[in-house]
Amino acid sequence: MRNDKAQTKADAAIDSALRTLDAERGGIDALIAALRDGLGAPFAAAVELIRGAQGRVIVTGMGKSGHVGHKIASTLASTGTPAMFVHPAEASHGDLGMIAKGDVILALSWSGETAELKNLTDYSRRFRIGLIAMTANADSTLGKTADVVLTLPQAREACPHNMAPTTSSLMQLALGDALAIALLESHGFTALDFGMLHPGGKLGALLKTVSDFMHTGEAVPLAPLGTAMSDAILQMSAKGFGCVGITDAKGTLVGIITDGDLRRHMRNDLLDARVDDVMTKAPKTVRPDQLISETLDILNSMKVTALFAVDAGKPVGVIHVHDLLRAGAA
Repeated sequence: MRNDKAQTKADAAIDSALRTLDAERGGIDALIAALRDGLGAPFAAAVELIRGAQGRVIVTGMGKSGHVGHKIASTLASTGTPAMFVHPAEASHGDLGMIAKGDVILALSWSGETAELKNLTDYSRRFRIGLIAMTANADSTLGKTADVVLTLPQAREACPHNMAPTTSSLMQLALGDALAIALLESHGFTALDFGMLHPGGKLGALLKTVSDFMHTGEAVPLAPLGTAMSDAILQMSAKGFGCVGITDAKGTLVGIITDGDLRRHMRNDLLDARVDDVMTKAPKTVRPDQLISETLDILNSMKVTALFAVDAGKPVGVIHVHDLLRAGAA
């Protein structure tokens, strides 16, 4: 009996979750439809207004809109559009001084009648600071004041009483993300640019380059064409990467010998053979400026543990998966 009751409660919780997600999906679908219709033109205008600004995007909002605004400001800043959040209540007590003439304000209010926004919007009008409203009511006080109105479509909240901001908050967040990515793409913001703003953690490690981790100089295991396999194996063992790169007379990397090559060519006279006969020709390499995320994809797809970094065909370093593991990138 107890197990039946527990299962009933579990089923009820799952059903509730599915209803919530279904309601919120309906909000996103409504937002997509709006962007394909009347919301598209003001969205493009908002992108252009921000692109043309000399300063930052000042994001503001109260309550749940304020929490969403914090995230939108963070996403904008991390994707190449300078932004910060200003609390509308604090703005009325001195923080208006954080806003300069070259800025653009993005104000979030589902109703468009948030009283705490009034001093901030009045300030924007007085000093001719661009104002973008994100609201569900274009005819609201905020909507009528703004230069650009991003009108969110009406949608039912996931709350069974249709009161707690849930679907509406998700729609604000999604439209903020869409705005940030549209700006990112219009700026030509690259993964390397992204890496400059995200130096910490696994994400930061993935956005570093091979040159940040590769071993160079005497640490790189190399042997010229014509080298006896006995000497090449000593080089592999001494350097500890499980491979040795083979170079021609010009110093160009022309082959590689790995532990796997040794197993495949195992025979009594292997030590007397030349590297030319054992090496894998035209090995896969990486560039010193190649992203670690791309390098990991190559290592995983080839099922190897080390790669040579080459510049103009010549080996300048070697990178091992253990280095990436220590850095938290893998």
